[in-house]
Amino acid sequence: MTKTNPINTRRQFLSYGALAAASASTPLQHVAATSPPAKLNVAAVVSTYFRNSHADVIVGKILEGWRQTGGDGPALKVASIYVDQISDGDISKSMAQKYDVPMFDNIADTLTLGTDEVQVDGVLCIGEHGDYPIVQETGQVMYPRRRFFDEVTATLEQHHTRVPIFNDKHLAFAWRDAAHMANTAKRLKLPFLAGSSLPVAWRSPNTVLPIGTKLTQACGIGYGGLESYGFHALETMQSIVERRRGGESGVRQIQTLQSDRIWEGLEAGLWDSELALATLKNMEIDITLEQLKAQLTEGAAVYVIDYRDGLRAACCMFNGITSRFGCGVRTANSNSPKAWWFKLEHKFPYGHFEHLLRAIEKTFVTKRPAYPVERTLLTTGILDRCMHSLTNDGGIYATPELRIRYKPSEWPFANQDSRFAFPA
Repeated sequence: MTKTNPINTRRQFLSYGALAAASASTPLQHVAATSPPAKLNVAAVVSTYFRNSHADVIVGKILEGWRQTGGDGPALKVASIYVDQISDGDISKSMAQKYDVPMFDNIADTLTLGTDEVQVDGVLCIGEHGDYPIVQETGQVMYPRRRFFDEVTATLEQHHTRVPIFNDKHLAFAWRDAAHMANTAKRLKLPFLAGSSLPVAWRSPNTVLPIGTKLTQACGIGYGGLESYGFHALETMQSIVERRRGGESGVRQIQTLQSDRIWEGLEAGLWDSELALATLKNMEIDITLEQLKAQLTEGAAVYVIDYRDGLRAACCMFNGITSRFGCGVRTANSNSPKAWWFKLEHKFPYGHFEHLLRAIEKTFVTKRPAYPVERTLLTTGILDRCMHSLTNDGGIYATPELRIRYKPSEWPFANQDSRFAFPA
């Protein structure tokens, strides 16, 4: 059975194509100084702040330097902090006191520093971790990303000010919220960057897919929570396939396979086991199809994604097989797959977040997103439909709302910059 999202409208998805251009347009009335100080002031709006949280490994690198041991850091200064939930192990208060950063109990004051004017040059919205409700039907965590965004943009609009915003990870748990955020950023002409550290992490091999390559098949590899880490796996894959011939034109339908349906889908040609195994081998996991079948755990799933231009991709959440992320593709002019391993630093200070912060820094300094927010918008929509398909017995979901076009940027990943050596 094919299902259609009832909230979709033609007007909604036709509005996304101009998002990137809108980010660079004329501001509303007031713009921060065109000759910025040595360090731009940023407000940090976070869900919770403990050691190794996303707030720590992003905000902490502004406060304490790239490796969070002192020394050089980005051309940013934390001017204020709002913490939505003070959790066990909270370090926000001690960090604020140590670095003389004021904390506020509401988002408006965090941007204005309690005055009658916006006092910051950019806003970090980090709605990850914390004790938040879960959608009973799908298991999606209702992180307050839209609430953070709405309160930030309401304050900017009230004060006729435009500053860049960064949203950590996917835009929201629900497509309707993500669409609202993207459209609001467009309406207010706000430079808007979003996403995770995976697309800008170290890659092995140290190559890129040339823009304009004709793809015939794609496979993402991931593991972990089907929403929380599923976003990482989908976004990693999207950062590769968006470079195909014609650029990104959106997704036609999706389906989530679990348990026996994974293997039924393989027999039906919904995913390519040879491409998946080749991608795993590039990640130093050399197994056979029989071993794959034996070792996959109950939490594994395959997200089957049919793009509007005919490309079929499968994002394989191979729980029980790997704790790594990768992507492989087949191209029209080669019989051999191309594959990449997206390598992470699996200990503090989680250096892959350094390169994410460099993209944030670039966005805040230039007032232009380092890469298109449409990538995150599209991935958010794919993930939301995947979670609904998972809940609804692997039903196929038509996705006319995901008719999202954009061109990829050439923002570098970690290997492309000599400052980024993979930690020993």
